[in-house]
This record gives sequence, structure tokens and C-alpha cells, in this order.
Amino acid sequence: MKRTLVIVTTSVVATAAHAQTSVTLFGIADAGIEYNSNAGRSGDNLFRVSSGNQSGSRWGLRGVEDLGGGLKGIFHLESGFDLDTGNSTQGGRLFGRNAYVGLESGSGSLLFGRQQTSLRDFGNVYDPAAIADRYGILSIAPEFAARADNAVKYVGKFGGLTASAFYSFQSNGNEVAGKNVFGRDFGAYLSYASGPFSVGLAYDDAHTGTTADQAPVLRRYAVAGTYAAGQAKVFAGYRLAKALNGATLPGAQAANAGSNLYWAGLAYKFTPAFSLTSAAYYQDFRQTGADPWQFVVTGDYALSKRTDLYASVSYALNKDNSYLGVNGYNSGSGSTAVYNIEPGKNQFGGVVGVRHRF
Repeated sequence: MKRTLVIVTTSVVATAAHAQTSVTLFGIADAGIEYNSNAGRSGDNLFRVSSGNQSGSRWGLRGVEDLGGGLKGIFHLESGFDLDTGNSTQGGRLFGRNAYVGLESGSGSLLFGRQQTSLRDFGNVYDPAAIADRYGILSIAPEFAARADNAVKYVGKFGGLTASAFYSFQSNGNEVAGKNVFGRDFGAYLSYASGPFSVGLAYDDAHTGTTADQAPVLRRYAVAGTYAAGQAKVFAGYRLAKALNGATLPGAQAANAGSNLYWAGLAYKFTPAFSLTSAAYYQDFRQTGADPWQFVVTGDYALSKRTDLYASVSYALNKDNSYLGVNGYNSGSGSTAVYNIEPGKNQFGGVVGVRHRF
């Protein structure tokens, strides 16, 4: 088996070199031990092995071919998985994190397939926790993890300016003739960096539902900035969300609610190997007092360029029966409800683990 693998690999490399094409295998393996207090409806303590704490565990292939004249053909296939079970994530999809092909030139990239939304592109830069699966902005505002199926996306970089926009014809995978509005999603993202400053804007307009007269709509607007001074970096951001036509925001007590999300954070690199990040997130749901807080502190120690150790703690503070857990809101209802925490209770979470990039 090993001999066959070497022969196949050599053949691929030789073919790639002749066609001026490169294909890269990449990935991240991330797992640790986690503790949650007040877990579930019973409020018991929870201990478990958890996967993808700081970075979602994944493997993938990306490739590029030089077509001449500054034009390149590119593709990206990325599969998420749970390291503790071996199961695929993103609903069991083979390539649930990204699956697209496109063209790239000096004017930008035009991409077709399943891709990150503008909110996720924005969050990668302006969330102090860098979109950590555990813990960070994804717990209190999961839309920053969103990806869109059936999408066309443009990405351009011009000096310090990064601009992108996408349009998803049907993000929930249920295309219906004559009902093009249902499942439609579109948005845009702008970021400008100059010296120690960076500022970004993002917009997302997601239509849910299937065949109702009025498709439920979730609209979100975000703005944030960072400032770096020496070994320190400061983060601050704001996101406005509106639910329309019967839509419900994650964590909201009722349909058609709006919310304001605020966050701030500080990252400090004490040594070339050790860094510490702290962040606070607060969501103000309009016309209700059920407004949760989340606090996060994460330390990271690099053993090498590829392998690091981390420890992260989080505290979810609930008010007036809000139901935010350190790993997100409760979901569902009745016998199918999933409770991270009993409504109105507070929760502490901690995880220590190891991450390896390849």
C-alpha cells in the first residue's frame, strides 16, 4: 500500500509540474477536554472530549493552474469533521466548509459553489477570538459562522482594501421554480487596513422559509475596527440585526425582534510563543430584558509553527430567562429541544487542548 501511494504521489507531482499546476493537501486537527457547569436542563456538570475548539478540525485540497496572461484557474475543497468521533460536520456534507471553483486575476477572484458569507469573512478579522468554535462570537451570534450554497462570489484586494460580495440563489438547498426568493442570501464586505489601524463593514440579507407568501428575512449590519500597538491589539465591534416577516433571531424570545450586539477585546503577545486574548460580548434584544453577556479568555502557547497548546475559559451571564450557554443558545422546542443550559441560569466553561496544522 505504501509503495502504491508513493507511485501515485510522484505521478501527480510530475503532471502538476508539466501543466504549471499545484494541488495542496492541508488541514487542522484540534481536540481537547472540556468542562461545562449547569449543563442541560438538569443543570449537572459536563465533562467531555471536544473537537474543533479553537479551529474547526478539517482536511482539504486547494489547487491553482496558471492559464497565462495573469489569469489562473483555482479550486478549494474543504471537509469538516469531529476528531473525537470521526463524523463529518456541517450536516454530514463531504465538503461542508468550502466547495468552489473559479478564476483569479489581478482584478480579483470570481468563485462558484459553497462559500463563506460576508459575515464570516468579516468575523475572521474582527472577532477577538478569530471565530473560535469554542468560545467566542459564534456562541452569542452564530450567523458569523454562516456559509452559503449555490453562491457566486467576488473577492478583490487592492493595497490595503479588501472587497467582496456574494449572491446565493438558494442557500438552504431547496430550489423551487418560481420561488427564487426563498432561501436567497446575499451580502457584501469591505475592510481597509493602514498601519496599525483596520476598519471593516459587512452586510447580510438572508431569506428563509420555502413557499410562504412572504419569506422570513434576517438582515444584519456590522462594523468593527482594530488597533495594534507593539505587542497589543485592541478590538471593538457592533452588529445590528433585524428579523422580518415572522423570522426569529437566535436567542430571541419572539419573532420579528431586533437586536444590538456589542463586543470588545484585547490580544497581547507576551513572548513569540505565548499570547493571551480576552473578549466581552453583549447582546441587547429589543423590547425585552433577556439580554445575555459572554466573557472569554484564551491563552495559546506555540510548540512549533504547526502545533500549539491552548486553554480557554468562558462565562455566560443570563438575565430574565435568556438562555445563552458558553457553546450557544438552546434550540428547538418540546421533546426535540436541545438545552445547553436551563433558561435564566449562568454557565462556566473551560477547555484545554492541542491543535496541529498540516
